[in-house]
Amino acid sequence: QVQLVESGGGSVQAGGSLSLSCAVSGRTFSTYAMGWFRQAPGKEREFVGAIIWSSTRTFYADFVKGRFTLSRDNARKTVYLQMNSLKPEDTAVYYCAALLGLQVVTRDDEYDYWGQGTQVTVSS
Repeated sequence: QVQLVESGGGSVQAGGSLSLSCAVSGRTFSTYAMGWFRQAPGKEREFVGAIIWSSTRTFYADFVKGRFTLSRDNARKTVYLQMNSLKPEDTAVYYCAALLGLQVVTRDDEYDYWGQGTQVTVSS
């Protein structure tokens, strides 16, 4: 059993920064890929980025490249999504997810475990 808990969401002004955390409990994540997704009201869930736990290699959606950064802390079993230069269109519920495997995957239906989500609101 694996549990994911997101935190760090909130409300910020456009151009501001926010750091999201996803704490992992349960089984070891040495063979996991961690993904971040977001869903805005009235829109489908979309891929934000992913990080391979063991190697820390990352992959990002085009719309966040240069603004968002993925990282992880092995000792604390936590992954982070640092978001800079936030835009109003970044407003959404952000979810972390875990996938058994060592490759990044962009399809949400491929992930095995999901957090509860954390709200990010960016005002102009």
